Amino acid sequence: MQALYPLSNAVRKDQCAVYCQRINLIPNSLIANIKQTILLQNDMSKTNAIIPKILNIINILLLSAPLLAHASLPQASSVPGGVAIVALGKVLHQANKPQAWLGEQAVLVTADKKKWYAVVGLPLDIKPGSHELNIKFGDETRAQTFEVKSKAYPEQHITLQDKGKVELSPEDEARAVREIATIKELKLHWRNEEKTDLAFMIPAKGRLSGNFGLRRFFNGEPRSPHAGLDVAVARGTPIKASAQGTVLAVDDYFFNGKTIFVDHGNGLITMYCHLDQSEVRSGDSVSKGQQLGLSGMSGRATGPHLHWSVILNGAMVDPALFIPARHLR
Repeated sequence: MQALYPLSNAVRKDQCAVYCQRINLIPNSLIANIKQTILLQNDMSKTNAIIPKILNIINILLLSAPLLAHASLPQASSVPGGVAIVALGKVLHQANKPQAWLGEQAVLVTADKKKWYAVVGLPLDIKPGSHELNIKFGDETRAQTFEVKSKAYPEQHITLQDKGKVELSPEDEARAVREIATIKELKLHWRNEEKTDLAFMIPAKGRLSGNFGLRRFFNGEPRSPHAGLDVAVARGTPIKASAQGTVLAVDDYFFNGKTIFVDHGNGLITMYCHLDQSEVRSGDSVSKGQQLGLSGMSGRATGPHLHWSVILNGAMVDPALFIPARHLR
């Protein structure tokens, strides 16, 4: 490694900060010791000699960081529209990470408290009873069963003045069918990611309404269940990314209006609908809390609000399960 000199205290401090920002999974006490070690080296030759050694230690720790971290698992709710948390075995090292599938769809697997877990999204139309995951753990393949319990969701009756959003013209129906097919493909998107943040922030400041799973009737006509969570906000309210990720798609749909999909990796996707405008493009990397756009009432909406959906292994699941309890109060 090239010698790092001459180094003032300020430069050493800045360099230390850069590397310490990369190791947020390493205990704070260890980071403090690394900082102190660098800053106390007044002898430049000693400083230049010790920094490569410290950075080498950091690189080693970064490789083991996934095993030290807790995944902040979502709340377990093994019901239609919920999330099943299935224990798979002990964490020995990162290389022994298992793989899991529900049918042909890959399932997110993560480590928490020295154990591997499959985090399984359950579609609203899944039947209660025993279901099976296919597991590959090293050279071993096995089937593992888990139970899904029944849940009765309440009804919601909505009156729309624009009857064209309920009784579609042939042109609008053809458009809606095309868009539903496009959205279905987006929901099945998979991108491998070493670390997926499962502790979401609520994407807008407002009252939570329009609960997930409501069986909806528009002008008396039965329609698909409400596969998301509504946040009551005024038009123009900033909408922020629930977690870091990559913008998967930005489009304007007949029902959902102006919509943004953010891919968080390993089959976990968030969807933000009825926007007034978007401020990101497909392929953009976004950080947790970064502004994506502004709320509105585009598409089929009775008033300005945010419709926020969470998609896990292709299934629309209850977003509230991913919000730490302290943020729901």
